Amino acid sequence: MPELLEWGTFYVIIGAAAGALIGLQFVVLTLIAERPHPKMGEAGAAFATPSVIHFAVVLVLSALVSVPWRGINTLSFSWGLLGAIGIVYSVMVAQRMRKQTAYQPVFEDWLCHLLLPIAAYAMMATSMFVAWSHARAALFVVGAASLIFLFVGIHNAWDAVTYHIFVNQPSKQESKGHK
Repeated sequence: MPELLEWGTFYVIIGAAAGALIGLQFVVLTLIAERPHPKMGEAGAAFATPSVIHFAVVLVLSALVSVPWRGINTLSFSWGLLGAIGIVYSVMVAQRMRKQTAYQPVFEDWLCHLLLPIAAYAMMATSMFVAWSHARAALFVVGAASLIFLFVGIHNAWDAVTYHIFVNQPSKQESKGHK
């Protein structure tokens, strides 16, 4: 399919970035695990896991677009299904964000952990139907959704790291008491 060939470089770049960022996220979480907070498990399910999922979605989309499809129908069904599953997952993330007590989410958290991902998943799900009549436009919509996931994941990972460094770090008094 000629439209997909034009997207090859785009998906190689963002797919590689997503794969590298998944690995980096695991390294950071491992380093943070040395200083566990009692309620961080429930906060991790609400805030850290979705970032890895967003990077994984970009990786999956990159792989799907790289498959030598004969037409857009199977590909668009795949990204539409992924979008529908993502919307359900986002509802679960919202429940986890409300339920956890380690951190009180602010508007930026709701925007980057819930609203933008739901918008990107909805873009993928609805573009499935657009693809059957306007393949080029649908590919741009899915490309935009991929970038949303990539940048939201980067923002959320950075936000988590800075939170642990500047807010959740033990005080010097606590550190001296443990030695």
